[in-house]
Amino acid sequence: MTSIFLAAQAQQGGGYSMLIMMVAIFAIMWFFMIRPQQKKQKEIRNFQNSLQEGTQVVTGGGLHGTVKKINLENNTIDIEIARGVVVTCEKNYVFADGNGAQLTK
Repeated sequence: MTSIFLAAQAQQGGGYSMLIMMVAIFAIMWFFMIRPQQKKQKEIRNFQNSLQEGTQVVTGGGLHGTVKKINLENNTIDIEIARGVVVTCEKNYVFADGNGAQLTK
């Protein structure tokens, strides 16, 4: 009878160790995957909000150009990709500084 009781207690202790293991795995994922990605997204958002006319940029599609006009109502920017060639792009698709300075990884 005593051995059955001890076996039941051992199984219950295993449940707590499994819970602790799951919390530890989540904490590791948070510090090594989720948190750095959130920091990078915040940095990109700050860059997008600080755009000014004349800034060299690179879009998500790989277009390099210079910001000519910022339309805050539509959340778009006009980018000159060649002399006299201006394209309109969503502000959220500008990810990098075209001067070679990259956002931290």
